[in-house]
Amino acid sequence: MNKQLLVVMLMLITTFIGFGIIIPVMPELIKAADPGLLERHTGLMLSIYSAVSFLLSPFWGALSDRIGRRPIILTGIVGFAASFILFGIGSDNLTLMYASRVLGGLFSGAVTSVIVAYVADVTPPEERTKGMGLVGMSIGLGFTIGPGVGGLLSQISLQAPFFTAAILALITFVLALSRLQESLPPEKRSAAGEKRPSRWQAFTGSIRYLYVLAFFVAVTLAGLEATLQLFGMQRFDVTPGQVGMMFFVCGFVGALVQGGIVRRYIRPGGEPKFIVAGLLLSAVGFFLLITAHTLWTATLFLAIFGVGNALIRPCVTSLITQKTTVGQGVASGLSSSMDSLGRIIGPLVGTSLFVLDLKLPYIIAGALSLAALLLLSGFVAADRRTGAGTAR
Repeated sequence: MNKQLLVVMLMLITTFIGFGIIIPVMPELIKAADPGLLERHTGLMLSIYSAVSFLLSPFWGALSDRIGRRPIILTGIVGFAASFILFGIGSDNLTLMYASRVLGGLFSGAVTSVIVAYVADVTPPEERTKGMGLVGMSIGLGFTIGPGVGGLLSQISLQAPFFTAAILALITFVLALSRLQESLPPEKRSAAGEKRPSRWQAFTGSIRYLYVLAFFVAVTLAGLEATLQLFGMQRFDVTPGQVGMMFFVCGFVGALVQGGIVRRYIRPGGEPKFIVAGLLLSAVGFFLLITAHTLWTATLFLAIFGVGNALIRPCVTSLITQKTTVGQGVASGLSSSMDSLGRIIGPLVGTSLFVLDLKLPYIIAGALSLAALLLLSGFVAADRRTGAGTAR
């Protein structure tokens, strides 16, 4: 494996361990601060993070096209650490909690979207899907370990996961500072005065279907993350530790899929059929979750969703990086922005539907997963037309 790819994988694992650590405890802290508006604040805190990330990800991506990937990634990791420290300090104050989420969103695009561009830089087109599979596996491993660790640390205190996340982010910074090499040489960078394409200039041709599909996937995932603990509280009195275990299982099976199936068996041009399988499995997982009344059945159905999601995300990302006609930084910045847009809307819609009926978020998510098949069909048809036109 490329040494730089290995460094990036380790960075993503540690970063997403930190991200996942806070998931089981945040609703508990919100409940202690304002129990009457638990669903509302849970949705808003998840959404505001993603709203800021949505606005800033294209900026970070375009800036990395101009000055290089390494300085942007380093900046993002430091900002990420600061956001966790602020949440830990202000965990009994809703204003500081929201400020922490804004700060985290500000710098998240500088880490994730620019790392995707970094991987696109260091992998040739024929290895791009494998590279994105490794990215997905790294995120899955981090997300696998994080919630479980967060659940365990919550037994020490509800603040412990946030300070641990900050420490992990700082360890990642030291690793990047000493080991991460620049992937974009000066001769390939855009000039300071050069007009760079906006995010919406990347939203063109056949890949516009993929961007919307990625948005659908992000909406459903974010809605699940925002409501799963609330669902478990009502159905089977779930604890933060048990929520951590559920996400551990989901992330573990996803990491196995991305490290095994995606990396080993998916070849360029074969991504659409795996996306179809992923969307169908995701829909099945959502619909089955409606029937869950125990921790173990909910965990099993969440794992089915995890397999589907693990097939979709790296394949969509790989296709975008292969088909884009603008800089990889701008393309991945827009991809990250669509993910963030989904994460803005998903928690708000998910928690609002949950208040009406705890099954509604998963019914709608399953329906959106099936509707995304039409978007994939649109992409395949448009891509064929483009290919035929080029051949002539």
